[in-house]
Amino acid sequence: MIFVWIAIGAAALLALVALASYICFYMTFLSHRPKVPEEFPIPEGEIYEVYREQMIGWMKQIRAMPRRDAEVTSFDGLTLRGRFYEYAPGAPIELMLHGYRGDSERDLSGGVLRCFALGRSVLLVDQRGSGRSDGSVITFGINERRDCASWVSYIIENIDPNARIILTGVSMGAATVMLAAAEPLPPNVVGVLADCGYTSAREIIGKVIREMHLPAAPLYPLVRLGGRLFGHFDVDETSPIEAMKRCRLPIIFYHGDADAFVPHEMSVRCHAACASERKRMVTVSGAGHGLCYITDPDGYLAELRDFFSPVL
Repeated sequence: MIFVWIAIGAAALLALVALASYICFYMTFLSHRPKVPEEFPIPEGEIYEVYREQMIGWMKQIRAMPRRDAEVTSFDGLTLRGRFYEYAPGAPIELMLHGYRGDSERDLSGGVLRCFALGRSVLLVDQRGSGRSDGSVITFGINERRDCASWVSYIIENIDPNARIILTGVSMGAATVMLAAAEPLPPNVVGVLADCGYTSAREIIGKVIREMHLPAAPLYPLVRLGGRLFGHFDVDETSPIEAMKRCRLPIIFYHGDADAFVPHEMSVRCHAACASERKRMVTVSGAGHGLCYITDPDGYLAELRDFFSPVL
């Protein structure tokens, strides 16, 4: 009889662990896209309200610009969608990736206008589980880095075989391009722009757990287990800071020193770990999360012109 109770207890414990890991998966990795998207979405938080009208103005501007739709099929069968904004034939192209639970238009409309100010074209893409792209699971850059490589191939095969490509990302998009930079890429990729990226999923998720006044040490393994059981990926497979140890591409890091979501020191540490011979860390005074360009547009443009001029 005692063995029966042991078996029942073990089954109950496994069921509890499975339930807890699913809750962690639901809260962390599912995209939670709104059923009725806002006409002009901006990120939540008081720091973004200050810039609401400017952000809406950027969205209106790029909606009025000529563009063409783009699609790729991911390694696991998802249809991913983007839009190509051409500054001029043969111009350098920035491949732009947005942040966690964002979308390309919300997070990067200003980036399109910034690229045009620098004489660059833009491929603006919705990451898996976001915007117009398929999928429902966000993997903090693990699968997204492979999607990034697929978009690079799309540019070469469908836009310009001689394209000079810069991988650009904000927040989770920055983590994604850092991860992609350590992968085998064609020589068309000439540089990386990582704006307010994190060191690892483990660190940024742990920070959020602690801010919820919960213990990160026992909960993070459940988050990871949820990703493996229900998302079919390992969030600890690699990390941006580890990828930087293998990066040889020119890379410029941006981060605001007033970033309350992804700490500024995370970019500082990724910069320090980076093995590239050409790298730069730019700190924007007073900028919150994802707000480096809108806080200091002239300084942002000047740094980019100077940093990428040798490769463009």
